[in-house]
Amino acid sequence: MNTKIAKLQGKDIDEEIIEEAGKILKNGGLVVFPTETVYGLGANALDENAVKKIFKAKGRPQDNPLIVHISDIEEIKPLVKEIPDVAKKLMDKFWPGPMTIILPKTDLIPDETSAGLNSVGIRMPSNLIAKKIIAEAKCPIAAPSANLSGKPSPTDMDRCVEDLKGKVNYIIGESQSDVGVESTVIDCTSYPPCILRPGGITLEMLKEVDSKIYIDEAIMKKPSEDFKPKAPGMKYRHYAPKAPLKIISGDLKKTIAKINEMVQNYIDDNKRVGIIATDETLDRYSLGEVISIGSRENTSTIAHNLFEVLREFDDKEVDIILSESFEEKGIGLAIMNRLKKSAGFNIMYID
Repeated sequence: MNTKIAKLQGKDIDEEIIEEAGKILKNGGLVVFPTETVYGLGANALDENAVKKIFKAKGRPQDNPLIVHISDIEEIKPLVKEIPDVAKKLMDKFWPGPMTIILPKTDLIPDETSAGLNSVGIRMPSNLIAKKIIAEAKCPIAAPSANLSGKPSPTDMDRCVEDLKGKVNYIIGESQSDVGVESTVIDCTSYPPCILRPGGITLEMLKEVDSKIYIDEAIMKKPSEDFKPKAPGMKYRHYAPKAPLKIISGDLKKTIAKINEMVQNYIDDNKRVGIIATDETLDRYSLGEVISIGSRENTSTIAHNLFEVLREFDDKEVDIILSESFEEKGIGLAIMNRLKKSAGFNIMYID
C-alpha cells in the first residue's frame, strides 16, 4: 500500500489535507492523525470491514476493543442507548479532552469495533486537527494508538511512519502530542463509575464531579489469561520497548544505589544498559545510557515524555532498561500503569 505523508506546520491547517483525510475515512481507508494524547490510527467506526483493517495494520488482538472518536457531543446520541446523569456531567466538564466514557452501545456499533461487548468507549478529542478530520469524515472514527501492537504508543509523527508506512493510506502529523499517555477510560455502564485506565484526567479531577468514582484495582496488576478487557490496554502487554524493562521501586536514594549496582553488573556481562532517570537524578548515574524522562516536580512532563523515551532506547539498541518508579497519585498513576505494562510487571521492590 502506498502511504501518503503530510506534516502540518504551525497553526495554519491545510483544508485540502483535511478534506482528503475525511474522504479516505468515509470510503473505508485508514488515516493516522494527531490527538492531544497520542497519535491515532483511524477508520470508520461503523464500517466493520474498515475496522478490520485497523487490527491487520497494527497486528492487534481481536478481543481488544477500540475507542470511538467524535467531533461534536451531539454525535454520541445514535451510538449509545443511554447517557446517565453522571456521564453528562463528566462530558460537560472534560470534553473535548483526554477522557473516554464507556456506555451501552446501540446496534450501529459493529462487534468488530467493540470486540463483541455490548458497550463502547467514546471520546471527543480536543486536538483541532483530529476534530476537523472527524467532522469532515461525517462518521465516528475508531482509533487506537498508531503503532504496531505492543510497542510504545507514538507521540511523534516520525514514530507512526516507522511503524505503519505501507500499512495505511495517509499519515498526517504536527508537533509532539501534549499529554503523552492515552485517555482516561471511565466505565459509566453502572454506578458508581469505575476508572478502567488512568490518564491525563486524574482520579482527583474526576472525584470533583462525583466523589464515588473509583479505580478498578486490577488495572495496576497483571491480568489473567482468560480476562476479557472492557477497555484498551487492560489485558495485553503494551507500550513495550525492544529491550526488557525492569522497574526499581522504593526509597529514591536506595533505588539509585541499586540501579548503579545493577548497571555495573550488566556492563561486566557486556550488556548495554539504559536508565530512565529524572531531571533531579540524572547526575547520580555515571554509567550506562541515561535519559531524563522529565521532572519529579512536574510529573506531567514525565507523562509527556514517557513513550518517546522508551522509543529512544530502541534507537540506542540497549540490552536492558532500568527505570526509577513514581508515586501513584495524580497523573503518576497513569505513568506507573504504562511503565508496569511496558515492563510486563517486572518490578524489584527495595526495602
